[in-house]
Amino acid sequence: EVQLVESGGGLVQPGGSLTLSCAVSGYISSGASMGWVRQAPGKEREGVAHIDSDGIPNYADSVKGRFTISKDTANNTLYLQMDNLKPEDTAVYYCATGLLGWVGYKGDYYGFNSWGKGTLVPISS
Repeated sequence: EVQLVESGGGLVQPGGSLTLSCAVSGYISSGASMGWVRQAPGKEREGVAHIDSDGIPNYADSVKGRFTISKDTANNTLYLQMDNLKPEDTAVYYCATGLLGWVGYKGDYYGFNSWGKGTLVPISS
């Protein structure tokens, strides 16, 4: 069974930066993608970014140029570097994985079948 545990969330001022981590344990296929999905208060979940098994990332337009997804395969950790944060980035951020995991430029997503419990990132002055 795969377990995903997010960390690094916390209050950030607009314009600030934060890095989220996701520790992965258990078996994950070498071909699986990993990604970040977020849910703002009162809104549906939205895809943020994914990184495929070859290390190629893809981002939703809402975060492109500000967020960077990366992974440390040796240490089974996924990261999300978030810069120039905006109040609209306030959300619970979830780490997820799946063989067909994918995040589109509109924030749509599919194919993630294992999820973490999330970490809250409030953006406020």
